[in-house]
Amino acid sequence: MSLFRLDASIRIDGSHSREIADTVESAWRETNPDAPVTRRHIGLEPVPATAWADAVSAGQTPAEKWSDGQRSAKALATAIVDELVAADALLFAVPLYNYGVSQHFKTYTDLAITDPRLAAGVPPAIAGKPAVLVTVRGGGYGAGTPREGWDHATPYTRRVLADLWQLDLKVVEAELTLAGENPALADFRDLAAQLRADAESSAREHGRTLSRV
Repeated sequence: MSLFRLDASIRIDGSHSREIADTVESAWRETNPDAPVTRRHIGLEPVPATAWADAVSAGQTPAEKWSDGQRSAKALATAIVDELVAADALLFAVPLYNYGVSQHFKTYTDLAITDPRLAAGVPPAIAGKPAVLVTVRGGGYGAGTPREGWDHATPYTRRVLADLWQLDLKVVEAELTLAGENPALADFRDLAAQLRADAESSAREHGRTLSRV
């Protein structure tokens, strides 16, 4: 059994999404100790911002007339979808940035959708694969909070992974992850610790679920 893991955080040290995704992966490893893991770190090695436009225009241009940019974009789209198709289970660690989806993840999904295997209107080649989404939010966005409704990332990411790509998706969420760093959130540190513990527990549970394919 193989795992594909994508990280969208721009950080390594101190990245809550990475740490919780590590818990998912460790739980998956319990029954897959020697299985291969393919990793893509789009927060550190982002998909080029021009790749989507180049791939779209390449789809409207005879291959013999492709520019270098179009050729490169089409090759990258093929490579990232190959990774998803080849894996038995998928793990996505995608934090909330500035109330919206990470630009790195949006660029990645836009490019992936240009590949015929994940194009809109066709049965996705990865439909039914077990997947876990880890998403974290630095502040509080729950019902009754001042930022209720400001998380515009999680709904989008769910739509892509669960509805468009038809993955068998489980979601691990953590809030107030900046409570230990932001003085304005100091009063919520105990709550943040409880939410983190809950997220870690959910991560272990869903990591084990990934291994039961």
